[in-house]
Parts: sequence; structure tokens; C-alpha cells
Amino acid sequence: MFIVFVILQSFLLITMTFAGGSKLAGAKNHVDMFNSIRLPQWFRVITGIVQLIGATGLLIGYWYSAAAAWAGVWIGITMLVACLSHFRVKHPVGQAVPAFILTLLAAALVIVYAYGIS
Repeated sequence: MFIVFVILQSFLLITMTFAGGSKLAGAKNHVDMFNSIRLPQWFRVITGIVQLIGATGLLIGYWYSAAAAWAGVWIGITMLVACLSHFRVKHPVGQAVPAFILTLLAAALVIVYAYGIS
């Protein structure tokens, strides 16, 4: 079972690294998304940094499970705010689904590492 959660942690790590990096790089899809949810572009940069901090916590979490648990909290809150941002501007529910799924995955990671369920 432990291997399943290492794979989950790795998936979140890769996802946050690429999402955060592309936000910092100013990828067109992220620029357009932040325009559509009516947030300033400087907030896109801050969001990218927040995601990279979460990815760093997940990376450290391979050696220290508490870091993975805290990174899961960090990422979960970030993705929950992303969901709420989509709902705030009345985007279709489908646009918030990826952020919601990442919220659930981060929550599962927190539960496993914080409570030692694996």
C-alpha cells in the first residue's frame, strides 16, 4: 500500500512542478485562465511560486513524511482556492474538476502521512 501513496505523491509532485513552472513562465493557457477568472497576472506568478513550494515539500517528503503531510495541506488549500475561483466567475463545473481532484488527492496524502495509515 505504501507504494500506491509514493506514486500518488510523485503524481502530485510532477503536477505541481509543471503547473507552477508554466505559470511562472507565462504559458498562454495560464495567462488566459487568469484573465478569465479575473485575477491579475501578478497573482499567476504568486500561484506558480506557491505550487513550486508545495512541490518542494513533496520532494522533501520522500525522506520526512511530515513534510509530505504539510505539503499536502498546502496543495489542498491552493487547489480548493482554485476551485472557488472558478465558481466565483461562474465557469462550468468541468473547469474546476481538475483542481477538485487534486484537492482530494492532496487530502488523501495528508491523511496517510499525518496518521500513518500506510
